[in-house]
Amino acid sequence: MQNPDWYKISNAEDLITPSLLVYPERIEKNIQTMIKIAGGTENLRPHIKTHKIAEIIKLQLKYGITKFKCATIAEAELLAICKAKDILLALQPVGVNIHRFFQLIKKYPNSEFSTIIDSYETIEEISKIASEKNMTIPLWLDVNNGMNRTGVSDKVMALKLYKSIATNSNLTAKGLHVYDGHIKDSDLSLREKTCNNAFKIISDLKNDIEDSELKVPFIVAGGTPCFPIHAKRKHVEVSPGTPLLWDQGYKNAFIDLPFLPAAVLLGSIISKPKENFICLDLGHKSVAAEMTFPRMEILNIHDCKQMSHSEEHLVLECNASDKYKIGDVCYAVPMHICPTVIKYSEVFTVSNNKIAGSWKVAARDYKITI
Repeated sequence: MQNPDWYKISNAEDLITPSLLVYPERIEKNIQTMIKIAGGTENLRPHIKTHKIAEIIKLQLKYGITKFKCATIAEAELLAICKAKDILLALQPVGVNIHRFFQLIKKYPNSEFSTIIDSYETIEEISKIASEKNMTIPLWLDVNNGMNRTGVSDKVMALKLYKSIATNSNLTAKGLHVYDGHIKDSDLSLREKTCNNAFKIISDLKNDIEDSELKVPFIVAGGTPCFPIHAKRKHVEVSPGTPLLWDQGYKNAFIDLPFLPAAVLLGSIISKPKENFICLDLGHKSVAAEMTFPRMEILNIHDCKQMSHSEEHLVLECNASDKYKIGDVCYAVPMHICPTVIKYSEVFTVSNNKIAGSWKVAARDYKITI
């Protein structure tokens, strides 16, 4: 793991560029580190939205992880295909996705599916269908503790919604769900303080629910930056996702999280349009472009600045451009890996600095069979 040339491959000429490479040994190391930080697998519920790959799910299953979190019906189906036992769809289903959720439950009876809600409308629709089908559906109440993306923010309304789940014969109240992705302080002590303050909303709500003689069996909390903090709490499941592949953005921001980059872009120098300028084929279509510059950490082209980015091209200003020639390959770690993976239908696995095979990004689209 200490080899400075860990990312290089000897048979790069066999690959189309751009391509995305993954390193299974590093992924396994990241799984082990994630389990260690979480204090075991009992309260670990990793998210698969970053990779959407069956082989990575199976690696986690090998290490005893049985509970997972996902964002789409396709991701939930992939988990069921891989025989995951406990699958949380962490995006409130609406419209046709509610019916697709019920189809999942019917098609994969050996997996338990649950989902999150934050409205009466969704509760009523799920309850109505469950009643018609003589089923009981597990639901989590999604709580907004500051990110302002989804979830209930009003405590009185949250209590009423939870009661409506817990007292419905067609529903089971699994507990509370909260995602605090807005907490991104690089300093761990500050992040911990902010996280604990924000979590007080959740603990207070739990106490109020239990005071009304209802149970809150579990809480699912946090993404990658805060999962080591939530892991210290009792009866709280943590759901990191990015650690499996890691990326340069989180590596720069969270030096306290000792994960290894395990996904690397392979590109090529396609032009040298003028003095001290180099153009790579790593455009918007090959790497997430929602971040500010730099969009990636280029591992083998040094002393350069990322100047412009378009659909097929990334232009660098490089004072040492004479060192590089057209056709040279480059390796780069994306700043944001999650929306980078879905740009590829498959990723290539690397072992001992050679391409060993490929893995399909099986839940890349919004539908597998359902």
